[in-house]
Amino acid sequence: MSKPLKIFLIVLISLLGIGSLISWYAVSSINTGALTKFLSSTVKEATGRDLTILGPVSLTFFPSIGLKAEQVNLSNAQWASDPQMLSLKQVELDIKLLPLFAKRVEISSINAQGLVLHLQSNKAGQDNWDLSLPSIAPSGLTDSVNAKNSSSTNTLTSTTTANTATTDTPSGESNFVAISSIHSSDAQISYQGVGSSVQLITVPQILLEGSGSKTTVLLDLQYENYKLLLKGKTSALRQAIIDWDQAPVNMKLDFNLSLNGKALDINGQINKNPKKLPQFDLKMSSKSFDLIPLVAAAAVSASSNMKKPVTPKKSEAKYFFSDQPLPFDLIPKANGKVSFNIAELNVPDQAPFKNLQASLLFKDDILELSSMSFDLGKGQAQAQGVISQFNSASPLVSMKGMAKGFTLEQIIASTDSNAKVSGGNTQLAFNLSGKGKSLHQMAASSNGALQISINNATLDSKLLNKGGDFIITVLDAVNPMRKKTNNTILECAVAYLPLTNGMIPLKNSVGVETDRLDVALSGNVNLNTEVINIKIDPQDKSGITTGIDLGGLVQLVGTLQNPQVGVSKEGVVNSAVSIGLGFLTGGISIAAENAKSLTSKRQSCTAALHSWASIYPGSN
Repeated sequence: MSKPLKIFLIVLISLLGIGSLISWYAVSSINTGALTKFLSSTVKEATGRDLTILGPVSLTFFPSIGLKAEQVNLSNAQWASDPQMLSLKQVELDIKLLPLFAKRVEISSINAQGLVLHLQSNKAGQDNWDLSLPSIAPSGLTDSVNAKNSSSTNTLTSTTTANTATTDTPSGESNFVAISSIHSSDAQISYQGVGSSVQLITVPQILLEGSGSKTTVLLDLQYENYKLLLKGKTSALRQAIIDWDQAPVNMKLDFNLSLNGKALDINGQINKNPKKLPQFDLKMSSKSFDLIPLVAAAAVSASSNMKKPVTPKKSEAKYFFSDQPLPFDLIPKANGKVSFNIAELNVPDQAPFKNLQASLLFKDDILELSSMSFDLGKGQAQAQGVISQFNSASPLVSMKGMAKGFTLEQIIASTDSNAKVSGGNTQLAFNLSGKGKSLHQMAASSNGALQISINNATLDSKLLNKGGDFIITVLDAVNPMRKKTNNTILECAVAYLPLTNGMIPLKNSVGVETDRLDVALSGNVNLNTEVINIKIDPQDKSGITTGIDLGGLVQLVGTLQNPQVGVSKEGVVNSAVSIGLGFLTGGISIAAENAKSLTSKRQSCTAALHSWASIYPGSN
């Protein structure tokens, strides 16, 4: 071994020994009680909350600063139910030493055990996790607190140096906290909204482990009987946080999301250049994925938010199409693409979607659903849609699509196994556009057309009675005796609904034919006011009439939300004329009308049906 190398090793070993002695002396000379008081007073000054450390506190200073504490509690907001917002059985922090000299705080790792977190919101719109001070403290009080902190800091020796290094930053600059690794085990998170019961999420494990240019991610969540597991790797998360909007960021993602054992692969990349919108290209694929746990968990959450079951009154909702604002503000403003390729997607109350393929394109303030397609049973469906200007006061929404090859039987059987329905070949096409922030606003401004046809079905009366107030009112007006039969033989039903600025004119565009009746609807619907004025014209398919057109005497009035049966003045006049002529001619005119009906039967479905290609190009 050469002499210079020996000298270098001797110096290095000496420095390490001196460093170890200094660290031992620093640790042994620290007053942990004073440190606890300093931490508590700092948190109190910053948040107004009380930080208490009931267990032992220990420190290390080499090769990094380490802090370990047990039984750590953070007090809750004064209005909250639980006295503590946060409790930890044990927490360990590992802070890098060298970055402190550059006035940066880099936490190498956080290791927490037994986290209990109580989250709550109140009627005033306050959240207990908002740790900002309610008001600015008077200058005198601030000076006294600073003086107290200064006194405590003098007791902490080397801690003072670290604190000074991180707070004396030039004006306009901010300290940055970057965490390389996070590990949490045995955590519980509860949330209680206004007037709701407590919802509990168990988190057996959270892991963010930085290693070189990669970060390993593991997230294990359990809610009720539903389990979510996210695992995989991404580019260095800490470095991406540091560089975000400061330097170019290129993150690659490779995750696997599991819901109750059904897996979804998430792959792709995210690019972010300074002062520009992020760009991304993500692909989500699965052989079989299940949305039922997510929907069921949301349903459980929603039901727990109800104090007690309440039967809503019809008058409580002003419109059939809700005027509540839609969450357009949740749509991110970005540039990118999310592609879906799922062989089987299970959804609630529906047969599974097969071969689902879709692409979501983000273009600044435009969100486009491009070329979505799926199979359902023996049927196929396609759809496209665009939402633009979603940050404005009146977002623009357009959508078009078609579905064919379905049967009413397979659709109803998947939603209500007790309903007896057979057959019912169904086809649908739509091409609609509108603007507004709620369904009502969009319906009131809608343009385009929608058409649906159903052929050859046997319908259970129980199913028809579940159609809602509007459907039941129409059915009762057409055939008041329908409740005395268990089944309805539907030969065909066609509804062609053209829309112009929220107005739907009905002129021989809705027709229904059963084994006994041929029904045509005429009139109009105003989707702005939701006022309806629909005349019903049923004809007995036997062609026999008594001169009194009972259906022609009835029309639907009111609104979509509260439909009512009225009397058609035109129908009354026509029936009166027919009866009068029957008396004057000794029944000859009625017999002639019956003979005419037998030779020229109306076909309402054929008259109502329009070209499918005129609504959705390429369909037939």
